[in-house]
Amino acid sequence: MREIDYTEIVKAVKEMVMDTEYRLPEDFIQAVRSSIDEEASSLGKEILQEILLNAEVAQREQVAYCQDTGYPVFFVEIGQDVRIVGGSIKEAINHAVRQATKEGYLRASLSYDPIFERKNTRDNTPALIYFDVVEGDKIRIKFAAKGGGSENQSKQAMLKPADGLEGVKRFILQCIANAGPNACPPFTVGVGIGGTFDYSAVLAKKALFRHIGERHPDPRIAALEEELLNLANQLGVGPLGFGGTTTAIDVKIEIAPCHIASLPVAVNIQCHAARHKEIEI
Repeated sequence: MREIDYTEIVKAVKEMVMDTEYRLPEDFIQAVRSSIDEEASSLGKEILQEILLNAEVAQREQVAYCQDTGYPVFFVEIGQDVRIVGGSIKEAINHAVRQATKEGYLRASLSYDPIFERKNTRDNTPALIYFDVVEGDKIRIKFAAKGGGSENQSKQAMLKPADGLEGVKRFILQCIANAGPNACPPFTVGVGIGGTFDYSAVLAKKALFRHIGERHPDPRIAALEEELLNLANQLGVGPLGFGGTTTAIDVKIEIAPCHIASLPVAVNIQCHAARHKEIEI
């Protein structure tokens, strides 16, 4: 049994959160660079270049890329041969988020009471944490700063099995079209198909962590990702919604078994501030 100290987790997660807020992922940066040459709109090209410039400034100056520092979302895989000493991993992650928010000068974006008072928690906690127990003696932590604008444009639907593949495609493309400029394109689009009402949305958010261009191992799903990406970029939304051919940077799909009477589909839109990172302890 391997022991990992609470303070080691706090330190690693704090650094991860701050670095994620300051630095767009390299695969996304490269995808934006590639899109500039392919973008049909001159204004679209300028916007994509501005995105790269903003990313460069944020990284160099160590400031948040976007003022919306997002809802902190974590997917944590805990090895079954790991024992946390000195405290719980849940509290360690929240402790790290509180420190990162203060030391990194990150905007506090969470409201504790969603309906009545909507008071800010002032430290971006409690984080949303999904846990999974896996083999081994390590902890793998994935973090995403999920901005409110793109999250607001995400949708879930309980389609009928008879709607089939075409119904699934229609729903996904309609979600992207409806998001328009409100979710700050070019988007990364996470899609969850199958499972249950709630799990399809988890799958969609989890899909966003895959690298740009990393295709699903099932060739049929991989082909569907490519098809949806091409169709999304024919919608004309374009960078920041000003028109053009770069509406989506990628479409990523995760699937799960579902009830014979159900066809759950969730679409989680991620704005161009595609801030995510993973570490292993």
